[in-house]
Amino acid sequence: MTGAWYDPLTKSSPLPLWFQLAERLRGAIADGVFKSGEALPSEAKLNETFGISRATSRAALDALEQDGLVVRRSGKGSIVLATRVDQPANEMLGFADDMHRRGLKPSYETLSAGKVRATPEVAEAFGVRAGSPVFQSRRLLKADDVPIGCAVSWLSPALLKGRKPPSESELREGSLYAWLANHCQVRIAGAKEFIEAAIVEDEMAAALQFPKGSAVLIVRRRSHQGDGSPVEYVVLHFRADRYRFHLESGTSA
Repeated sequence: MTGAWYDPLTKSSPLPLWFQLAERLRGAIADGVFKSGEALPSEAKLNETFGISRATSRAALDALEQDGLVVRRSGKGSIVLATRVDQPANEMLGFADDMHRRGLKPSYETLSAGKVRATPEVAEAFGVRAGSPVFQSRRLLKADDVPIGCAVSWLSPALLKGRKPPSESELREGSLYAWLANHCQVRIAGAKEFIEAAIVEDEMAAALQFPKGSAVLIVRRRSHQGDGSPVEYVVLHFRADRYRFHLESGTSA
């Protein structure tokens, strides 16, 4: 950002004042002037600093909230949110690889790992009978030591025949996809997934250190090898304030 965020706005510019102010604040957030968890100047302070109306400052702050940069809280003002992680919806990456690529340190907290009975949903994903024993792990996913998501993962029984499943320590110390490659010589070639939004449940809110009633993104994914045989079925919950998916599509002539 060139200049200080509080420099006078250009009232002769064809750009609306609210847009100019939003861009100033957006740049200040990007430059670290206002850090995650801090409050932006109040509407009254912005009005005084720039000589603008309350409607103008409110429109600028509303724009930042719509972009997911701040959250408006009664009595506290506009609080800067942590930068969201953007995950291309059409790109198949494990959590660790995705975080490393973005300059973030991935880590895991294993909540449980062991044999469970396959639910109808899991059984359908693997082509086995409901109630069949399958390996399940539940892990908290962290970026720079901050919880960002929770993964409940099941592995195809066919992959673990004659093999010892990953231990809690192995799941805590590294990527599940790396374990599959090293121990099962399996590489994921693709996946089919569904993404939806929901309100976080109490238990999940506590695990993600997220206020009750907040929004989460839920991903249900069945991954497969090159020959189409199933590898993993996973249900992921991501904090909507820290993670989002984006999809790019081309147009045909």
